[in-house]
Parts: sequence; structure tokens; C-alpha cells
Amino acid sequence: MERRRFIFPSFMCHPNSIEGSRVPGQGPGDICRGFFVLFGAVKAILSRNQQSQHDKLTFIMDLMGCGTALVTPFRRDGSVDEPALHALVNWQIESGIGFLVPCGTTGEASTLTETEWLRVVEIVVATSSGRIPIFAGCTHNATHEAVGRARKLSKIHGLSGILTANPYYNRPGQEGQYQHFRAIAESTDLPILLYNIPSRTGANLEPATISRLAELKNVIGVKESSGNLAQITELLITVPRSFKVLAGDDALSLPILALGGVGLVSVASNVIPGQMARMVGAALENDWLDARRINRRFYRLMQALFWEASPAPVKAVLQMLSRSEDVLRLPMVPVSDPTRRKLERMVGELGMLAGIPATGEDLRMF
Repeated sequence: MERRRFIFPSFMCHPNSIEGSRVPGQGPGDICRGFFVLFGAVKAILSRNQQSQHDKLTFIMDLMGCGTALVTPFRRDGSVDEPALHALVNWQIESGIGFLVPCGTTGEASTLTETEWLRVVEIVVATSSGRIPIFAGCTHNATHEAVGRARKLSKIHGLSGILTANPYYNRPGQEGQYQHFRAIAESTDLPILLYNIPSRTGANLEPATISRLAELKNVIGVKESSGNLAQITELLITVPRSFKVLAGDDALSLPILALGGVGLVSVASNVIPGQMARMVGAALENDWLDARRINRRFYRLMQALFWEASPAPVKAVLQMLSRSEDVLRLPMVPVSDPTRRKLERMVGELGMLAGIPATGEDLRMF
């Protein structure tokens, strides 16, 4: 079959164009100039789209290292503290954090109105200003609701991708979860990070199902919070090398990185962003001596941030650091007084409080 060629009509640009083809009051030169203005505009739009796709692919490639499951700071009246959120984002980026995940579990997304949820994401994206990738939490146990939310996130310019967890409470099987995540992925061009957290959702996303989902063009990775190292090992030897497997538990980050994970979505990095970024970076650079040293120093803090239901402990520590108020939304409540006292003692011993030196660190290697 002969390939068709598009030929511009000669009367559009030729000075000796047919008189009858002219628009009244408009010469052939005007038509020519108008055409090339239109052509230039279309070319510019296509160029911007190509740049957007390039930026998106760059972010996917850069999605490694330590990211923070960001808290949502509230004022005493319960409203979102936008200045505190802005300051937190800048502190995270300046401390070396590689990417941010607002409006996840740690961000108390389930207590936010839709307007607040979108506003928090917009603030984080605007504050980061393209410096690091931003993956917004987008989870719902009704697939049509999750799809609708994904489409709304797609309209936020500069957002890098979406993090979406297992449908909670419904406890769907593997096929149900596959169809759920597939519907979300097909509703948007944004990259999708799956989030497997059976302890909170009641559903486990198995390696075989993740492998099927990895075949979808914009499903790029998974935050693995099952706590099951055997399952995570099976996942890492099953999915393509380009598929990103990120640890979802601070305390298990080094084992998962040793198995082939490419990063961590951290809770502890809300309060020690620089230290967690250095630990994960050292592990990825195969400097296990330094990675283990940092892990050994802060491991007890990682565990302490879950002494009570998260994010209550991390918000208590953020208040001690004068980074945000210790305010949560019901049904979440601040930590108990005994827990608060233990946290204060721990962060003091670690030298995290201004004017209080660290009591020393155990540098033994294992």
C-alpha cells in the first residue's frame, strides 16, 4: 500500500495563489503566516508533552533511596497547618530525602476531606517545585472511588505518581486485587506504586499477582510492608529488574535492600531525615559498614515510633523538635504520658534535642 503524503495546498503560501481561494480581507501572506503560527503552537504543545513524559521517566529512574511517608501537621483547632507542612517539605528535601509520599497512612489520609487531601498534595508538590518525586496516597476500598480519585490527582501539575494500597476491609482475593489495581492504573497516565500492607488492610498482595500487575505500562513498583522476608525474596526474584521494590518497614529496610530492594518509604525519616537518607544511601552503595552503624544507632527509635498506633509517636517527637503540633484527628489520639516520657528520654539520649548532647553511641559491628 502506498504511503500517504500530506501536501500543503499551494494557495496557502504561494504569492500567486488563486484569487477565489482567499478569505475576504485576508491576503495569501496572512494565510501563510497564520498556518505557521498554528504549526508552531502545535509543535510547542507536542514538545511540552514530550518533556513531561521525559520528566516522568526520569522520576521513575530516580525513585530510589529513602523517601518519607509524610505526616500531615494539624493546628490546635484541627485544621491542616499549611505553613508547618511547607516547612516540613523543605526540611526533608534539604536533609537529603529522595522522594515524598503525602496522604498515606502516616499522613492520616483517611481523616482528611477530599478538599483537604487534594490541598495537601498540591502544597507538597508546589513546595518541592520539581526537586524530588512526589507520590500521593490514593487508596479506597471501592474501586470506582479509587479510580475517581486517581483521575483528580492526574490534574495536579508536577505530581510524579500515585501510591495505592490494598482495598481495606473488603478483603478481596488475588483476582479481585488484580482487577482493582488494574482499573486504577488504566484510569491515569501517572506512574503507580502498589502498596502491600496486609496488617492494616486485611489483604495480602502475593508475588504472582504483583508480577501480573508489573506487566501494566504504568505500574512501576511496590512498597512492601508485609513483613514477610520470604515473600519479599520471592517477589524480588520474580518481577523484572526494572520493577521497583521498596521496603515499607524501617526496621526491615537493610535486609530488604540486601535482597535487592531499591529503597525505603520511611516513617522514621519524618524526624531523622538526614540519618535515614544516609543509611539507605550507604546500603545502596554497598557500604554496609556505615549502613549498619546508622541502623544500630537509630534502630530503637524506629521501633519506638510504633510503641503506640502510628502516627501518634512520630507526631509526639516532631513536637519535641518544634516541627509541628502534637495534634491528631479522631479516632487517633496523642501518645500516653508514659510513652511520651520514654520518647523524650530516647530522643535526648540520641542528641536530637537542641542543647542536649548525645550520650554516646555503640559502634559495634555485626
